[in-house]
Amino acid sequence: MRKEEPKLEDGEEPLIDTTAALPLRSKRTERRQKKRHRKETASKQHATLWDLPSEILLEILRLLKPSDIFRVSRANQALRTFILEEEERIARQVIDMRYAVLAQCFIVPRLLNTVDEEGRAALLDGKRQGTHSVHIHSNAHKKPYQHIAVPDAAVVCTCLTCLLAWNNLCLVVDFAHWQRNLDAGEPIPMIPRGKFPEWNNVLGEANRGVVEKAIYGPLYYAAILEAHLKSTVGSIKRHGENKGNRRRRFRMDVGDVRAETDGFLERSGPPSLDFPFHRDNYYMLEAYLPNRGWNKEVEEWRYMPASQHERDVEFVKAWARRRKEEPAAEAGKEVS
Repeated sequence: MRKEEPKLEDGEEPLIDTTAALPLRSKRTERRQKKRHRKETASKQHATLWDLPSEILLEILRLLKPSDIFRVSRANQALRTFILEEEERIARQVIDMRYAVLAQCFIVPRLLNTVDEEGRAALLDGKRQGTHSVHIHSNAHKKPYQHIAVPDAAVVCTCLTCLLAWNNLCLVVDFAHWQRNLDAGEPIPMIPRGKFPEWNNVLGEANRGVVEKAIYGPLYYAAILEAHLKSTVGSIKRHGENKGNRRRRFRMDVGDVRAETDGFLERSGPPSLDFPFHRDNYYMLEAYLPNRGWNKEVEEWRYMPASQHERDVEFVKAWARRRKEEPAAEAGKEVS
């Protein structure tokens, strides 16, 4: 039998249940709420650079300077791995866009293991190792340059082209190191002949490490080019502000500086004929751009051909063959 609802008397209003859970104000409850809030926040997906498609990410990276790419690579492990896997592609695009001129002036020396067996044996010949020092040492005194580390002949190809390439990259790194002194007008410490101070040994080894990284890693090579462009721009500005310095120099405007590319170095300017064999040369050095010459007929720079390395290795191999034939020829003369 259904229970009838009580009838309301005239003027009475129906009762409404307004009971509710009392809010809990204990410290334990507050800690749990905070913990749950942190967990919910951490579980939410936030859009990051890494969430972009690879093609778009590569387009972004190629617009950056090498130094900025290294900074981005420290954001997280996944991004670092991606940059390392695509390092050659990224570096090539950055160099083509920013340092196309410098890349032709400063080539990367080859590793010895990229040379064929006959070439390696000829390059490592003991007699040649004793006679080729003129190319990596000061011509005037036959002593090692104070500011250039000697390459490891067991690792780096020591043909003439690669030796000069090594010297040039070491010079660029060292020149960049002393820009602060040059900008501030502070003298660069000079080293007396025959002295080998520890600070210079440490600096030389540090420079060697940078160049060796550039041989193996394209982004490190691009970073060296970035540093030299910065040194070159700074040197041209510094000398241009000197009213008494009326030497010919590359035309460079504000737009060229802001662009942070080497396009202005395609213009006519003073050639780099001499290697800065001493840090004293840094004071007057502006745009050191070796391995090219100005062609007046077509009014453009012409660069050393990429095949020069192979030609030099063939020259060394021919030298080694002649050296082997000499004892046999001498023995034939004695018999006759």
